Amino acid sequence: MSLFAVNLLLAAAWCALLGAFSLGAFVTGFVLAYGALLVAQPLFGPAPYFSRVLRLARLSVYFLRELVLSSVKVAIDVLSPRPSFRPGIVAMPLVEMSDAERVTLASLITLTPGTLSLDFSPDRQTLYVHGMFVDDADALRRELKDGMECQVLRALA
Repeated sequence: MSLFAVNLLLAAAWCALLGAFSLGAFVTGFVLAYGALLVAQPLFGPAPYFSRVLRLARLSVYFLRELVLSSVKVAIDVLSPRPSFRPGIVAMPLVEMSDAERVTLASLITLTPGTLSLDFSPDRQTLYVHGMFVDDADALRRELKDGMECQVLRALA
């Protein structure tokens, strides 16, 4: 059985012990089970599971931060008497990545307010992104590549 399955099983057992099958109880159980498995890691030997969970958690924190910042930026612009948005479409060349990494990147960009993934080029090496605030196309491209693309590649590697 994989360590992820064991972690899920322990989180479900935590919920059963509490008698509360809610998302909060499950997340708490997952974190506690992860800590217990981490302490017991010498029994399993070196496993990539532990670093992968931390990388995915880092991606989640990064995305939530970007979500809040971009939501505030869009809300301020929408509520201001003179909106300052300058929409535009940017072609973002992608580094070599798997289809799962491409889809994750495109989805996270779309979920972030102010940006929308439009399409991939036929060779799937370029992602076309619509931005609400495109004062400088190179700046948006660099921000997406250095931020979201880098985080997705680290998390899913």
